[in-house]
Amino acid sequence: MTDFSRVNYAVNDGVARITLDRADVRNAQDKAMLYELNDAFDLAAQDDEVKVVVLAANGPHFSSGHDLADRSEMDEFSPVTNWGGFAKPGAEGRQALEEEIYLGLCWRWRNLPKPTIAEVQGKVIAGGLMLIWVCDLIVATTETTFSDPVVAFGVNGVEYFAHPWEFGPRKAKELLFTGGRMTAQEAQSCGMVNHVVANEELSEFTDQLAARITQRPSMGLRLAKQSVNQAQDAQGFYSALQAAMSLQQLGHANNEIVHGRAVDPAGAVVIKREAKLP
Repeated sequence: MTDFSRVNYAVNDGVARITLDRADVRNAQDKAMLYELNDAFDLAAQDDEVKVVVLAANGPHFSSGHDLADRSEMDEFSPVTNWGGFAKPGAEGRQALEEEIYLGLCWRWRNLPKPTIAEVQGKVIAGGLMLIWVCDLIVATTETTFSDPVVAFGVNGVEYFAHPWEFGPRKAKELLFTGGRMTAQEAQSCGMVNHVVANEELSEFTDQLAARITQRPSMGLRLAKQSVNQAQDAQGFYSALQAAMSLQQLGHANNEIVHGRAVDPAGAVVIKREAKLP
């Protein structure tokens, strides 16, 4: 069993529960958390006793997104995609990094051959979206909100750019253009969220949903998931993700020319100010 410091991992009655455990920083995702999360997903995928995987988080908020204070280097981790050249200068190294730790990891998790359920509470911001969007089902509370305010940084949005698929094109544009928040009820009406429950009922409801799924044979579950995913792929889902990642790199490159850094520094001020609004 892998030793974890940023996530918790437990298996009970055919359900693997992976819990983000950096509540002190609102479960901000540094590289170490992402690779631990990948290891946990792999454990669940390779355990024949596990039929369903639940992704949850400790603390009042599911995730505040990427940990912008992370200064770890890629040579501290073992890449899981075929990208390399992380230390190369300019756009070449940055693209390699983001293709690996964002799009590459998310695509692996999205295609995990077992049903996955995201159990979300509080705020789900930017990079937090990529963690729940790779899951097959999403259960939220009446107080959960979703947002991707990083257009303020001069880029198109979070790197796993599933926004049009999850929100619908016009709602996706509104949320990206304004940096606004979507309530769990709105997200459910868009089809992004499966169930909205009271905060105190979240874990119990998710466990009951997972238990119901475990009653189905693993082969049927795998085939059903692959069938839905392949239908989405046939519509161009992965090609759209790759295209958006390319535009992400254009945004970073423009920022390096204009601001001398990968993101517009004024964006942090805007995001922090708007985070205080009701």
